Amino acid sequence: MEIGGLWPALLTPVDQDGAPEFGQLEKIVQLCVDQQLDGLYILGSTGQGVLFTEQQRVAVTQKVMEVAGTKLPVIAQVGSLNTRESIRLAQAAQQAGVYGISTVAPIYYQGGVNNSLAHYRAISSSIDIPFFPYHVGNQSIFGGDARYYIDQILTLPNIKGMKLTTQNLYEISLMHILAGDDLILFSGADELYCHATLCGTVGAIGSFFNLWGEECRYVRKEFIAGNFDLGNRFMLAFQEIINFVLPNVWTFFQKAMILKHGIDIGIPNPPLGLGNNPWQDKDVQEILDRMAAVTGVINH
Repeated sequence: MEIGGLWPALLTPVDQDGAPEFGQLEKIVQLCVDQQLDGLYILGSTGQGVLFTEQQRVAVTQKVMEVAGTKLPVIAQVGSLNTRESIRLAQAAQQAGVYGISTVAPIYYQGGVNNSLAHYRAISSSIDIPFFPYHVGNQSIFGGDARYYIDQILTLPNIKGMKLTTQNLYEISLMHILAGDDLILFSGADELYCHATLCGTVGAIGSFFNLWGEECRYVRKEFIAGNFDLGNRFMLAFQEIINFVLPNVWTFFQKAMILKHGIDIGIPNPPLGLGNNPWQDKDVQEILDRMAAVTGVINH
């Protein structure tokens, strides 16, 4: 299976009590299938993974696989507050049929790069499907030695690639230079997903691809094919919009997903969305119309 392209960091719709809303979840997965996107990254920060119970996360994974089946590869993010739970989640996701597993390094109990690598090793040793650890952009994680960091990553069982959520393009390039073809690298910064193709990434995983997956996939392919004008025009508009909506991004996603796709994702579990102001339909529709105009994707 050739892995790459554009993958939404899937939103997990919730009901008024904050529990997964499986009817709307089915709709959003089917939308991604119908748009012929390249894969799904589930239960990351956009998908509220750590805010659900272990049982809810297993149920979400099973529902996603029920709809996506063999139509789209799925990577399940299994980060949690303890390594044992991450292992159980990884094994349950493998049993559900996902393509691969991803996880973050320890967050609260930080112990440097070696602690992160031990956490990764424990999880990747518990499965026999591709493993994609999550790298948050921060030069300090290298411990001053990028070569050591990459060499250690490459020793992890079942290692296949990494999700790189960083706005530092040089950092992405350096990881690609040091790993060569031994790591499949995904960009995790929506606002640089075209730029990152110049740094050795094979694909992009992002929150805004839930809303504009078809448009973003089209622009990325055109950019790679040499359509710089479209890439430049689109990315500047995309970055401006991301910057504008980010302070109230959860209420924006809720309103925009309803208006554009007829899918109600609900308001996420706190602390996500706390303090977000509501959006007016007309303001969101103006943004949707602008994106449609800048891509012209409806004509392709």
